Amino acid sequence: MTLRPQQRLAAGVIVFDDASEFSLQVDFMTMPSLKTKIQGPIAVIGDLHGQVSKLQVLLNRLRQLPDYQQRWIIFIGDFVDRGPDPKTGIDIFLELLKEHPKTTAIMGNHEFAMCSALGWFPETEGSLWSSRWVEHYDSETTFDSYGAAIGNLAELNTMVPAAHRELLVNLPWCVEHPQLLFVHAGLDPNIPFNVQLRILQQRDFSLNRPQWLSEKSFVNMDPPSDCPFTLVSGHVKVDDVVIRPRRILVDTTGGDSGDLSCVLMPERRVLTSGTNEAATSVTGDAQGKKPAKGSSWWKIWG
Repeated sequence: MTLRPQQRLAAGVIVFDDASEFSLQVDFMTMPSLKTKIQGPIAVIGDLHGQVSKLQVLLNRLRQLPDYQQRWIIFIGDFVDRGPDPKTGIDIFLELLKEHPKTTAIMGNHEFAMCSALGWFPETEGSLWSSRWVEHYDSETTFDSYGAAIGNLAELNTMVPAAHRELLVNLPWCVEHPQLLFVHAGLDPNIPFNVQLRILQQRDFSLNRPQWLSEKSFVNMDPPSDCPFTLVSGHVKVDDVVIRPRRILVDTTGGDSGDLSCVLMPERRVLTSGTNEAATSVTGDAQGKKPAKGSSWWKIWG
């Protein structure tokens, strides 16, 4: 069956070509398209969640790097909810995009929930995102930062600037690098890599809750054996950055406590928003514990 409803946005139109696929066509008025294929040195920043003071510290430390202009900065998703000021966090990201064009980001489950709740993505049967996001995603700080009454989706819809909406609805689900793949939650180890990559590249909005953005158990799993990349993710808070040969985990705040972390690659070094300005090297398991001396990293999961 072919359906062609159209939902107009201030900056574009969502077009449904059939029951299972749609294309999001937005005219970028204020923001260039985010890059999904990059190369060279990178700095990946953990889940932001509106933690603007921590972000400013990290960005100031990144600007002091001698190769700052050549280094890609990637945000791993979850700009909104939980932390103190999601709106300002997005403002800072948009300003950074102007200052430092080698900046990009991927979508987190919190952006997916927010956009779905506000009707910016097509609603799948039984999704109930309008209530799920408000009740279960610590969205109060997002409403508050935009000056909308908590839970009032209609008011929030009018308060979000067009540039913010353009950013959120167009966030890619993955960013590819010759050695690294950035995905918010991770990959399913039991599904062929090329199948998952194709879904991530195309952004399949027929899915009610895309597992690559939402599945917490992926933090304990390496990518499928046919994945040629080291997988970089956030989504689940770890005590310290985890760096393993095939997996890097960068969310060290969960949006509520701890220092915001940034991993520099290929150096395998970590910058944080904490008082210690020195970059450190961290390797361990998903609970932030370092492997015992002489042990193989893969035996942790074997």
